[in-house]
Amino acid sequence: MQLSPRIYHLLVRPKWLTKLYIQNHIKQHFNLSDKKVLDFGAGTGANCTLCTPDHYFGIDPDSYRVELAKRLYNQYRFETLTGSELPSENNSFDFILIIAVLHHIPPEMVHGYVKEFKRVLKPDGKIVIMEPCLCEKSPISNWFMRSNDKGEYILREEEYLNYFTMENFQCQVLKRFKKCFFYNELYFSASL
Repeated sequence: MQLSPRIYHLLVRPKWLTKLYIQNHIKQHFNLSDKKVLDFGAGTGANCTLCTPDHYFGIDPDSYRVELAKRLYNQYRFETLTGSELPSENNSFDFILIIAVLHHIPPEMVHGYVKEFKRVLKPDGKIVIMEPCLCEKSPISNWFMRSNDKGEYILREEEYLNYFTMENFQCQVLKRFKKCFFYNELYFSASL
């Protein structure tokens, strides 16, 4: 069953959980102040507060989540993503955030998006990625994630990294951690 955007925002992306498992990790490694940020798969907008409103652009294919994000964070810019081309000019962003998104996208589509990320990212920009990850030594977590997550494409670490290295990005694993006891999380960055 798909949760409504409001229920999803309250249960899956409450402020305290988002701050603990996402925002604190990002702030440890990156300063997004006054940087142009594309939030790819922004959902209900939970991560927009990492940025200033005039430097943030959140996109998501779910128009209902985008509408809720616009109501919750009306100072920030959100758009519904249609098609596979990002609605931005070349070299537009210092950072691209991809938080728990790739595991919802068929791999053949991810390759096209990575090419688009390369197009819209500034030459010295960075992509910041956090995804649930299958780990050989965590069979219970792997089972839990496959059984309970709506994302059908949870991958192993090397498979996520390969999306980016195939397009000549340099990847750096920043952290591997558990989220809520059962989720193995991979946190890494990619730059050209």
